[in-house]
Amino acid sequence: MSELHYLSATELARLIRTRRVSSVEVLQAHLDRIEQVNPRVNAIVTLVAERALEAAKAADAVEPAGALHGVPVAHKDLVDTAGIRTTYGSPLFAENVPDEDEVIVRRLRGAGAITVGKTNTPEFGTGSHTVNEVFGATRNPYDLSRSAGGSSGGAAAALACGMVPLADGSDMGGSLRNPASFCNVVGLRPTPGWVPSPSEVNAWYTLSVQGPMARTVDDLALMFGVISGFDRRSPFSIKEVFTPEPEQGVAGLRVAWSPDLGGLPVDPRTAAVTATAPRVFERLGARVEQVELDLSEAEDAFRTYRAWNYALTFGDLAGLGPNTAWNVERGREVTGADLARAEQARSRLYQRMAAFFDTYDVLIAPVSQVPPFPIEQPHVTEINGQPMPDYLAWMRSAYWISVLHAPAASVPAGFTEDGLPVGVQIVGRPFEDARVLRVARAFEQATRYGERRPPL
Repeated sequence: MSELHYLSATELARLIRTRRVSSVEVLQAHLDRIEQVNPRVNAIVTLVAERALEAAKAADAVEPAGALHGVPVAHKDLVDTAGIRTTYGSPLFAENVPDEDEVIVRRLRGAGAITVGKTNTPEFGTGSHTVNEVFGATRNPYDLSRSAGGSSGGAAAALACGMVPLADGSDMGGSLRNPASFCNVVGLRPTPGWVPSPSEVNAWYTLSVQGPMARTVDDLALMFGVISGFDRRSPFSIKEVFTPEPEQGVAGLRVAWSPDLGGLPVDPRTAAVTATAPRVFERLGARVEQVELDLSEAEDAFRTYRAWNYALTFGDLAGLGPNTAWNVERGREVTGADLARAEQARSRLYQRMAAFFDTYDVLIAPVSQVPPFPIEQPHVTEINGQPMPDYLAWMRSAYWISVLHAPAASVPAGFTEDGLPVGVQIVGRPFEDARVLRVARAFEQATRYGERRPPL
C-alpha cells in the first residue's frame, strides 16, 4: 500500500469499493507522484488538482457504484473536457476551454473515474513524437534524453511513471500503439466503431479511433468496457458493450509472426527484442508460423485518406504548425481519382486479410521499426541506412495496420541492451478485440516486462 500510484486500476477500484482505501488517498498518492516526476517528464500539461480533490471527496461520501469509482484518469489534450483547458497541442487553441465533454470523457466520469488533467500531444496529434509550441516535449521515463513517442506520448509517459493508472489515447497511424511501445505500457487500437466519436466534419472516417491505455491488459479491458458502446450520432457505432473473453490462454491458437511486415526496415535493436516473442507463444502452446505478408497497398491508401481528412478537418485554419500544414497541403492535392484508387486498394487489402485470418487467429509484429530516438530529433530520418522520405514513413509498421480495420494491441516485449522499451503488436480479425486482449494478456503474464519501472 506504500505505492498506491503503481497499483493497477483494477486493484484500486477493488480497494476503494471495499473501503480499504479512500478515493482521496488514492488521488493524493497520484498527485504527489505528479509533483515528484512530471517536471522532468512533462506528460501532464494541464493539472486540475483542486477539482479532482473535490470529486474524490464526493466519491467517498457515496456508496461506490461505477466500475471506476474513485480511480484517477487523464485525458489526451485532443479530447474536449468541459471546463478544463483543451489546446489540441496548438497555439491557436492555447486558451480554449470547451463547454462539453466528449463521449469518452463522459463515459469515464459516468463510471466514477476522476479526471486529474490533460496529457501532452503534438499539434492536433500530428506525428509520433510528442512535442508542440504550447508545452514543449514529453520525455521518455526510461531515458529522459529520448522521445516518449506520439501522438499519445503524454498519456504513455504518465502511465509509465505512475501519475495515473488509466489514460485515453487516439490512433490514426500508430498514435496510441507507438508511445505504448516506447514507454513500456499497453494500449489498444480498437476496431473502428467500438468507441464512438461523433463528428459534424468527418463522421464516416474510420482510420482514426480512440482507445484505452494502461499498465496492464486487465486494466485495458476494464477501461474498454466503460468507453465502448453504441452512440446513435456515430454512423458505424457498434451496438454492444465490450466484454472480455473467458481466460483460456493461447494454447492451440494459430499465431502468424511477421518480423518486418513484408520487407520494412527494422532497427536491429528492435528486431532482436521482438524476435523473442514467437518463442514465448510457442512455450504457451500456440502454433506459430513465420509468414510473408504484402501490405504495400496500405501505403497509398493510408496516405490518401489521411491527407484528405487533414484538408477536410483543418483546411480552414491559418497559422498551423509545419507538420499539420504539410498534411493539409497534401490533402488539397487529392483528387476523386486518388480517393477511388485508395478505396479499391483498401478493399482488396481487407479481403486479402480476411482470407489470411481464416488461417491464423492473430498476427504478431513489431509496433515500431525503431526504439525510442533522441528527443531533439523531430522524427526518424533513416532506418538501417534507408532514408525516410518524410516524417511519416518511419511508422509504416503501425499505419499499414491502421488500414486493415482491425484491432491491434501494443504490449511490452522487452528492452534493448541500453534499457529502451520495445513493444510487440498483436493484430486480430476485425471486431475480435476480445481475442486480441486475451492473447495480449497471456503474453504479458508470461513475460512480465511491463512490471519493470522507469528509474524516476
